[in-house]
Amino acid sequence: MNNNRSRLISLIAAAALLTGCSGLNQSSSSEKSETTTASTTTVENTTESASAESASEAATEAAKVEIGAPEKADINIGYLNSTAHLLAFVAQEEGYFKEEGLNVTLTQFSSASELINGIESDKLDVAFIGSVPTLTFQSQGHEVSIFGGAMTNGHGYVIKSEFADKDEAGVEVLKGRNVASVKNSVQDAELQILLKNANIEIGEGDDKVNIVYFDSQKDAYAALLNSSIDAASVYSPYASLAKSQGYKVVYYCAHEKALENQPCCRQVAKTAALSSTPNTFIAIERAFIKAYHFTQSDHDKTIKDVKKYIDIEEDFIDTEVYGGYSVSSPDPDKKGTLTLKDTIIDLGYTNDYDIEPHYNTDIYKKALDSILAESSDDIYKSLEDHFNEFE
Repeated sequence: MNNNRSRLISLIAAAALLTGCSGLNQSSSSEKSETTTASTTTVENTTESASAESASEAATEAAKVEIGAPEKADINIGYLNSTAHLLAFVAQEEGYFKEEGLNVTLTQFSSASELINGIESDKLDVAFIGSVPTLTFQSQGHEVSIFGGAMTNGHGYVIKSEFADKDEAGVEVLKGRNVASVKNSVQDAELQILLKNANIEIGEGDDKVNIVYFDSQKDAYAALLNSSIDAASVYSPYASLAKSQGYKVVYYCAHEKALENQPCCRQVAKTAALSSTPNTFIAIERAFIKAYHFTQSDHDKTIKDVKKYIDIEEDFIDTEVYGGYSVSSPDPDKKGTLTLKDTIIDLGYTNDYDIEPHYNTDIYKKALDSILAESSDDIYKSLEDHFNEFE
């Protein structure tokens, strides 16, 4: 166990002190009686305090033994050009990885395929990957597992202003349009869900929506400069960028009933690595949990931390992170992801498969339990409540 971890989980014990003030006009026998009572109470309180301290220390020691020291200290984490992955940024900038005995390198990638290749080639230990590509990779036999979350919601579509006179007009405005999307992405799955619910077919024609696929979100958004593309999918922070450049928002997934609490990016690692080096991943998860706590308590510094990795105006970061369009949480949200899995199978994205060997919630639970054993407040308690409901 490293020194920082030991320092964090040490308890501050306070002996109960009781002071008695006798009335100046009371008799000496009364003073003696009160003094005796005070002394007895002090002994009892001290004994209770010692017992409570002993029990707390035992619980903390059990947590220390359970999580152990990281088996591997040098960690590589991959992310996309998105504010969605802020847990890693904050954990790095606020020193939470170091507190957990980790030396972390963060590297930006362009697509989910690049990230999964990084995991499988051992260039990455952890990657923030969209839920839909992760599920399809698993169904195709890739030995990778989800062990935590990154963001819920945060996607949508934007369109050139000549085709919409207001924001959030809905998918009806996409009829007869060529729209850019990314195949095997949560943005594309969400669009197909909304089109299906609105009885709008995919294809060419005035009453249909023609989807044109690109390799990455960056490429899909850049396609708006092409005269043949009318609208494009977005994830954070592209919606804010688009609005600043005069485009209109077709929809935010957070505002669509059919897409409520849609799990976006997940924390992904090799399945075997989660089993062989569990303490390392518990340490990583502890850092992410601490980072989440920081994002909920220091908005201004969080925005500055994110800007070091996603170089856009701070106002845009504020909108994307705190504007109500997304939630960046480390919770694995297994229940929500399983629902999404059933949805993309229904859409024909992939065939059904057994996800249980590829969904590890034990890492997160042990990390959260160990932090709660050290200290607890409303923010950490909310994570515990959410996990218990959606695990």
